[in-house]
Amino acid sequence: MHWLVDPLQNAFMVRALLASALIGLTCSVVGVYVVLRNLAFIGDGLAHASFAGIVIAYILKINLYVGGLIFAIVTALGIGVVSRRSNVSFDTSIGVLFTAAFALGVLLMSRARTYTVDLQDFLFGNVLGVDALDIILVASLALAVLALIALLYKELLFASFDPVSAQASGLPTAVLDAILLVALAVTIIVSLQAAGIVLVAALLVTPAATAFQLTNRFGRMMAYAAAFGLMSSVVGLYASYYLDAASGSTIVLCATAFFFIAVAFSPKRRSLLTAVMEARRNALQAR
Repeated sequence: MHWLVDPLQNAFMVRALLASALIGLTCSVVGVYVVLRNLAFIGDGLAHASFAGIVIAYILKINLYVGGLIFAIVTALGIGVVSRRSNVSFDTSIGVLFTAAFALGVLLMSRARTYTVDLQDFLFGNVLGVDALDIILVASLALAVLALIALLYKELLFASFDPVSAQASGLPTAVLDAILLVALAVTIIVSLQAAGIVLVAALLVTPAATAFQLTNRFGRMMAYAAAFGLMSSVVGLYASYYLDAASGSTIVLCATAFFFIAVAFSPKRRSLLTAVMEARRNALQAR
C-alpha cells in the first residue's frame, strides 16, 4: 500500500487530490443533464469561451478564475438568447459565440507582452499546481453548484425529459435553462485547473455517458456518474504522479477507459446481443 500512501506525503498531492475529487464529482453530476439534453458541444464551447475572460483578467492582474467565470456566464446566457431569438440551432449559436470569444482570447494573448506559462496551465490543466486559495475557490463554487442542483433537482429533471409538458404545467423552462447554463459555466471554470480548456468537456460528458451504459434510471445514472467521475479523478491523478505526465490527460484517459469497460459489460449491449442471438436461433429453427 506504500504506493498509495507515499504520494500523499507531499502537500501538493493532498491539495491536488482534494481538488480533483471536487472537480470529478461536480462535473459528473452536472454532466448527466448535459448528456440527457444532448449538450455535449456546449461544454467544449464554454470552456473555450472562458479563455478570453482569463486573458483579460491576466492583463488586468485580477483573479483568472473570476475573469473566466464572468466571460463563461455571459457567453452561456448569450447562447440561450441567440438560440431563442434567431433562426439558428442551439449548436450553431454555440459555434458562433465560442469561436468569437476564443478568437478574442487568442488576439489579446498575442498582444500581451507579459504572456508567460501561466496561461498554458489553463489550456492544458495542471491540478498539481493548485494552492490553498485555489482549493477554497474550487470548493466554494463546487458546493454552490451541487446545492443548486439539489434544490432544483425535480424541476431540472422534468424540463430535461419533457420541456413541452414542463412549460405547459407552468414551469419557467427558459429560466431553468438559463440556471443550468450558468451552473454549467461555473462547473467548467472549476474544472479548468484539472483538465484545462482543451479537455474539460471530457470530464463533463464521459462519466455521464459511462453511467448511461449501465442504467436508464435518472437517480442511479447520477450516482454512477459521480462514482465514475471520482474514480477517474483519483486514478488519473495517481497515474499523473507516477508517470510524470500532465494530470488533465491522465484523468481524461482514465474516464475514457471506464467508458469502454462499461460499454463492454453494458446490460443494454447484452440485451441487444441476446435479442440478436435469439432471432438467429428462431430463424434456424424455422428452416
